Amino acid sequence: MGDGRDDLAARADEDGIEFFLAMFVDMHGKPCAKAVPRSSLNMLMDGGAGFAGFAAGDIGQGPADPDLTVLPDAASYTRVPWKPGVAVLHCDPQVDGEPWPYAPRVILKRLLEQMREERGWVLKTGIEAEYSLLRRTPDGGLEIADALDRAAKPCYEVKGLTRMWDFLSTLSRHMNELGWGNYANDHEDGNGQFESNFNYSDAVTTADRAIFFRYMVHMLAHDAGMTATFMPKPFSNVTGNGLHTHLSLWTTDDEPLFEGDGDTLGLSKVAYQFIAGLLDHGRASAGVICPTVNSYKRIGVGAPDSGATWAPAYVAYGGNNRSLMLRVPEGGRVEHRGVDGSANPYLSSAVLLAAGLDGVDRALDPGDQTTDNLFSLDPAEVAARGIQHLPRSLDRAVDELVEDSVLRRGLGVLPDGSDFIDYFAGVKRAEFDAYHSTVSQWEIDRYLTQF
Repeated sequence: MGDGRDDLAARADEDGIEFFLAMFVDMHGKPCAKAVPRSSLNMLMDGGAGFAGFAAGDIGQGPADPDLTVLPDAASYTRVPWKPGVAVLHCDPQVDGEPWPYAPRVILKRLLEQMREERGWVLKTGIEAEYSLLRRTPDGGLEIADALDRAAKPCYEVKGLTRMWDFLSTLSRHMNELGWGNYANDHEDGNGQFESNFNYSDAVTTADRAIFFRYMVHMLAHDAGMTATFMPKPFSNVTGNGLHTHLSLWTTDDEPLFEGDGDTLGLSKVAYQFIAGLLDHGRASAGVICPTVNSYKRIGVGAPDSGATWAPAYVAYGGNNRSLMLRVPEGGRVEHRGVDGSANPYLSSAVLLAAGLDGVDRALDPGDQTTDNLFSLDPAEVAARGIQHLPRSLDRAVDELVEDSVLRRGLGVLPDGSDFIDYFAGVKRAEFDAYHSTVSQWEIDRYLTQF
């Protein structure tokens, strides 16, 4: 049949699949699923799996609304390597037979299809997924899982890498069994922090893999007696977790659009215009790519114990310069270093695509690249150069997001005529208010007897 079910069924039978996890994510990127027996595959492909959307999370539904029906994408089939007989199918939510515009995967696919139809272009992305491995203490607290991981500069430290060998090698084998092309795993800049890299792909496939990767890391860590986190800043004095995202545009004939001969950075005119769009919407897009109150403790001026934050504080671009929001490691792609571990990969790809295409449409010029180490400059000097600081808190980022007409249009319109961006902003403002009204231990320590 045209929905790919025959190939899916054959592949599932070859892999000995007994259950499918029909999976989708809410606005925050939280994966939800139902376990569907192999014998019910045709029923799943015909009618999807039904969910009470309100119970699943923030996806635009209330208790009295119709079922959220998720339809599987057969091409997304992913065997669960550590659970024999189980496979994931990433799904697209619908309501009353129509794609649900609150669903992040639906939002990204709509934007990509629009670009494909209007321009004949394809977005490819690659990610660098950072995470921390922790353990619960007897009193319920958290500590670095490896008690010996205490180096002041632990990045690339081979002993720390080797002590986590069983976990990391298992993770690597699973990625390669799935055909992702895992090509590197390393100890990152923070104590207990690691990163895995795998080959780039089309934007939807990469986002699907990002969701599955988080799920896999969480479950493998749990099985090893650890807790994994992608939280942007789990410890005040330790480098935070990013989801650096590499972007490139291609034609439908697989011709690269960002490569430019003879250019200093190896970029084309289209690539520079795309970069200019990312810069122009840099502050507003932070509300989506840095979507939690904790995000703003990762980005900003100031270094952790290792000596450098490795997260951008300023809206700037350049070559192989890791102090900037946008880095061009080589011709043909641009890396956005602002995206963090709490970002929904479907929404972050969508908002960055909308921003970049606006730069192309308006033929924007990003200006000269920045070659200085912005980490080392006084903020006043950076401001004097006209380089903007990223928002310093979630509420400020959301305020900028809702005023950005390009990102508003890109994220789409809802059934009641309102914009998704306002729904997103409402959820995030409530999140910020809940945080802001909570008295922290820092406040107690600082103020309890000060007056």
